[in-house]
Amino acid sequence: EVDVTDVNAFGGAIAQAEDRFGPVDCLVNNAGLMLLSQAHTQDLGEWQRMVDVNVNGVLHGIHLVLGGMVQRKRGTVINISSVAGHKTGPNLAVYSGTKFAVRAISESIREEVAKHNVRFTLISPGLVETELLEHTTVDEMREGYEGLKEKMGGFMKAEDIAEAILWAYQQPQNVCVREVLLAATSQVR
Repeated sequence: EVDVTDVNAFGGAIAQAEDRFGPVDCLVNNAGLMLLSQAHTQDLGEWQRMVDVNVNGVLHGIHLVLGGMVQRKRGTVINISSVAGHKTGPNLAVYSGTKFAVRAISESIREEVAKHNVRFTLISPGLVETELLEHTTVDEMREGYEGLKEKMGGFMKAEDIAEAILWAYQQPQNVCVREVLLAATSQVR
C-alpha cells in the first residue's frame, strides 16, 4: 500500500518490490478517486485530490519505472482510465477530465517508447463493483449509482478488469494492446 501522490514513498515501494522480485516488467497504475458532484457546488479540494491521484499518481508511476524499461528494452505500463475518459456526463467533469488526461498521456508516451520495445496499454472500465463510490461526499450521487446498479442487475466485478489486464500483459512483447474499453453488457453509457 502506497500513497501514489508521494513520489518518494512510491519510489520506495517500487525499490522494495524490485529488491524482492527484480526489475519492474509491468506497472499497473490503478489508484484513482471518483468524487462526484455538480461543478458549481463541488469543493475545490476534491478537484485537487482527483487531479493529484488520478493524474499525478499515474505520472509518478510512469516516471519511476520508464527509464529502466527503456534501458532494458522491455516492459509494460498499464494505465487504468475509465469509460468516463471517453465520454463525459453530468457530475463527472473533473473525474472525466483526469481520465481523458490519462488516456492522452498513455497514447503520447506509447508513441515515444515504442521504438524501445516498451508497451503502454490503457484499460477503460465502465461501472465496477469497488469502493470507488464510497469516497463521494454527496449522498444523492452515491444513491443514484446504487439505483443504477440495481436497474442494471449489477456492475462488473474487479476480477473482470483484472482478467483484461492480465490478457493484455500476457501478449507477446512485440504485441501492444493499446486500449481496452469494457463495460457490463447492460451499461449503455
